[in-house]
Amino acid sequence: MIVYFSSVSENTHRFVEKLALPAQRIPLKAAQAEQLQASGPYVLIVPTYGGGSLKGAVPKPVIAFLNQPENRRLLRGVIAAGNTNFGTAYGLAGAVVAQKCQAPLLYKFELLGTSDDVQRVRQGISAFLQQAAQRAESEPSPEPTSHP
Repeated sequence: MIVYFSSVSENTHRFVEKLALPAQRIPLKAAQAEQLQASGPYVLIVPTYGGGSLKGAVPKPVIAFLNQPENRRLLRGVIAAGNTNFGTAYGLAGAVVAQKCQAPLLYKFELLGTSDDVQRVRQGISAFLQQAAQRAESEPSPEPTSHP
């Protein structure tokens, strides 16, 4: 599953539509975003804001969504959208979220993405989520604890 944020420009939304994979959109308003619950393990697709600055690179609704512990727990990877005109800040929001949430940064694409980006991301997300599910199934369950 994909969870994504897209501004009113709809660039990220159009990219996600081309993927033709199950997706949930984070609402534009932070107050609504903090109410959204991921329905299962997911890859986050996030655009970079801030015009090349670290401050404001991650959209506020994405921060509100990730402030929910269950949403952070279900995050499996991050994909960043950005603009190469911003140099080293290209895709910065993805790197920030990946580092703070200890999830891998899987891919970066520019603006609307190319048809190659769509193909790579579609194949990559499917394979990545299958591998993550297999790892989760193979991990031992925690032992029940007894209380005195």
